[in-house]
Amino acid sequence: MSILNVEHLTHGFGDRAIFDDVSFRLLKGEHIGLVGANGEGKSTFMNIIIGKLMPDAGKIEWAKNVKVGYLDQHAVLHEGMTIRDVLASAYEPLYDMERRMNEICDAMGEADEKTLEEYMEELGTIQDLLTNHDFYLIDSKIEEVSRALGFLDLGLDRDVTELSGGQRTKILLAKLLLEKPDILLLDEPTNYLDAEHIVWLTRYLQEYENAFILISHDIPFLNSVVNIIYHMDGQTHTLERYVGDYDKFMEVYEMKKAQREAAYNRQQQEIAELKDFVARNKARVATRNMAMARQKKLDSMDLIEKVQEKPKPEFNFKVAKTPGKMIFETKDLVIGYDEPLSSPLNINMERNSRIVLVGANGIGKTTLLKSILGLIPAISGSVELGENVEIGYFQQEMDPNIETTCMEEIWQEFPGFSQYEVRSALAKCGLTTKHIESKCKVLSGGEQAKVRLCKLINRESNLLVLDEPTNHLDVDAKDELKRALKEYKGSILMVCHEPDFYEDIATEIVDCSKWTTRI
Repeated sequence: MSILNVEHLTHGFGDRAIFDDVSFRLLKGEHIGLVGANGEGKSTFMNIIIGKLMPDAGKIEWAKNVKVGYLDQHAVLHEGMTIRDVLASAYEPLYDMERRMNEICDAMGEADEKTLEEYMEELGTIQDLLTNHDFYLIDSKIEEVSRALGFLDLGLDRDVTELSGGQRTKILLAKLLLEKPDILLLDEPTNYLDAEHIVWLTRYLQEYENAFILISHDIPFLNSVVNIIYHMDGQTHTLERYVGDYDKFMEVYEMKKAQREAAYNRQQQEIAELKDFVARNKARVATRNMAMARQKKLDSMDLIEKVQEKPKPEFNFKVAKTPGKMIFETKDLVIGYDEPLSSPLNINMERNSRIVLVGANGIGKTTLLKSILGLIPAISGSVELGENVEIGYFQQEMDPNIETTCMEEIWQEFPGFSQYEVRSALAKCGLTTKHIESKCKVLSGGEQAKVRLCKLINRESNLLVLDEPTNHLDVDAKDELKRALKEYKGSILMVCHEPDFYEDIATEIVDCSKWTTRI
């Protein structure tokens, strides 16, 4: 049974095409992975099917009475709402039924016989619905998902506005899972989850009986939860369906690409031979007809397009002069804003160390980085940087209200660059001409990350401070970043939640839950 049908979808931004006559279908129980390079339209597709964006052409048709759940990372959580309030709001329709049931019970004392009979019938229907939807198990369900995603440690009566962006996203994910919609739409849900919670979400989605569409660049996660892949190709503006997980898709995709390349090469060889025959024989009376026949074949030939390799990023970090042996040292450092996030920290980092900070969202990893860099004041204690330390800092997100183009961002950082040098620098990071000339705020999260990485690789450093550098990056960019970090001759201090990424890079892994006050 088809839950969603998309037919002849065409969409673009200005003169930049995203989809061209694309079709898509979602069947009951399908677990779909939506894959493609950064900026090829995955989030745009999600926004079109939920009605946030109107396509230029095409038809989007949902089955009747389908309940759709979308993980919106930009949803607003208001001050005064607790974690428990947000999670309980997943059951608002059931609470409405309970309120109606109480109203009926209050009114029954004064009802006449006929009205009483109607009330009894409605009351029975409501009670059946509440029982069938596990209304009386709501508290235990909220506790179950809270335990799995680490909310019990935060306290369910905590105001949501006190939480980090990652924690708020995680609460919205939990609310969505509790709603149990007919179809889940998840856009990079693992970006703000640590390893333990990714394991729980993996198990949840494996057992999820309804359909979902998932955007993720975390390949082990994708492989373990999806059974259908839809590949978004930015060069052909198409969407192709593959049965199986990501690895199976790649196997078939590479085979099809090799077949297209072979067919293109055969056709080019045939075209060259036909053109050569026509050129040699069109002037001779005896062979003119044969030459004309070959020319006719050339004119009517359906040309096979050459397979264009999408631009792959190149990240090569420039290294500043060698610093002293000590990179930084903290003395009884207590981090936080209005209240302490840590016990007193005495940390030291030596030259050529590669330290990765791990732990749940909201426990102070980003705050620690910013405190070491001097971007926010410590509550108490001190940080001492070593001699000749040149820092390259990668922030987790770009300002959502940014108004500059990609070129302007790089020019502000490197005013001495020519236009050619700016364009070349951005192109090396895997950005096309269309991206380079666009405003940063209209780019995907992965494209914005590549702009920030462009700044980083063009400035000399001997200490890279990286806050979740893999968030939003596509597979090629992530692989290239990993290679570049392994070859980097300086020191690295990094927050990351992907063991597959950091395990080959780290010389030391620090569990921040051991010093945080948030647990």
